Amino acid sequence: AQAARNELLPGAHHTTVHQSHRSCTLQLAAMVQEGSERAKPDVAMLYVRGAASNLIGFSILGCLTYFLGLGQYVLVAGGLQLAVFALHGLPQRSEKFFDLSGSFTHLAVVATSLMAVTRARTPRQLFAAIGSIVWMTRLGTFLYSRILRDGKDGRFDALKPVWLSFMGAWTLQAVWVTLIQLPVILLNDRDDATGLTAVDLALMALWLLGFLVEAAADSQKMAFRDDPTNKNKFITTGLWRYSRHPNYFGEILMWSCMAGLSSVSAVRLGVPALHCAWLSPAFTALLLLRVTGVPMVEKAGLQRWGDDPAYLHYVRNTSCVVPWFPAADRDDTD
Repeated sequence: AQAARNELLPGAHHTTVHQSHRSCTLQLAAMVQEGSERAKPDVAMLYVRGAASNLIGFSILGCLTYFLGLGQYVLVAGGLQLAVFALHGLPQRSEKFFDLSGSFTHLAVVATSLMAVTRARTPRQLFAAIGSIVWMTRLGTFLYSRILRDGKDGRFDALKPVWLSFMGAWTLQAVWVTLIQLPVILLNDRDDATGLTAVDLALMALWLLGFLVEAAADSQKMAFRDDPTNKNKFITTGLWRYSRHPNYFGEILMWSCMAGLSSVSAVRLGVPALHCAWLSPAFTALLLLRVTGVPMVEKAGLQRWGDDPAYLHYVRNTSCVVPWFPAADRDDTD
């Protein structure tokens, strides 16, 4: 998350996805913020929204604890987020460390899965952990550099007047971290003496493909937006020629491959609970495809370029997410 906001920012700040958000840290905060901005709520409404977001967040974390036995990971994610909120976010009314704390929470959860219990790790388990660390490092570095550059994130302005609504963003970030990392957690939370299979190797290769697609798409978008001659233009080159949201494709593919690795382990170990790792890509896909990703970005695009025949031709004839054959050249009658 974060993904939709990056694609909506104008001018030089209309930058790359670097989710991941995709997938993600800021998708949930954007979802809360979007509702707040639409309704222009008063203080009482902010308390209601804050109570709702925190109740939903703690309920999801409670379910992960009760049904999957992931209490220690929930405590790590929730504890770190609420600690940063209490020690800096609330006293300073600041979101400066929101993104950085999200990346650090990802790292802490993965580290807990590796170090909480000493056990021999299989290549499958290590690949999931290392892949997640690479992904979060890329995301966190970009997000923190952006907040240092911009100074603030305006989406939080409508949340900060009431502590409970502001806290809701941090609670939901703990939920996001825990859900996204489910494949890594479930794989590394138990002994796995099974060796790699051809399916494992294929999933690892596809994960790498997803990572490279997302990185390339983000890099192409950043280079396009940094070129002054492209001001107020939309990108249709590189991977963006084959998909309107190639970065989203890469993000969903990565976490689907992680969940696939968990399912391979589930079958070989006879532990059906490992299939719950599919909640991770399902959650990512829901956010990107139905909530704050594609819907918000495409609505903004139509508002900005909806009277441009070239843009309408691109939208109508280019695959939404999965890279596919590019749109044919437009003729004057299109």
